[in-house]
Amino acid sequence: MDPISDMIIRLKNGNRAGKASVLIPYSNMKMAIAELLEKEGFIGAPARRGRKVKKFIEVEMLYADTTPKITDVKRLSKPSRRVYYQIQDIHPVRRGFGRLILSTPKGILTDKEAKKEKVGGEALFSIW
Repeated sequence: MDPISDMIIRLKNGNRAGKASVLIPYSNMKMAIAELLEKEGFIGAPARRGRKVKKFIEVEMLYADTTPKITDVKRLSKPSRRVYYQIQDIHPVRRGFGRLILSTPKGILTDKEAKKEKVGGEALFSIW
């Protein structure tokens, strides 16, 4: 199973179910994505939980009144089909209300940060 798609589906399902927090198996890349999503205001503060063998990321879910902050997520690059964007191919998601998450040589960046840094990369997913 694809670990990044598992992460975003857990976030989307937890948000739609009205959960206060969600547990995600830990990896450095997932932690970087969670910190980026927190900075963009889609989720609360991610915290590392667990012992040596079983590590998890506990993510606090955010809501505006009773509506979830995450409306939908679309996985773009999959293990069977990788999608790469150059700088000129990066466009706003949902007319600027969503974000495109990219894996670039400068780390995990949003579409706006990647344009500012003038770098392209693998398009992981779009979130709005």
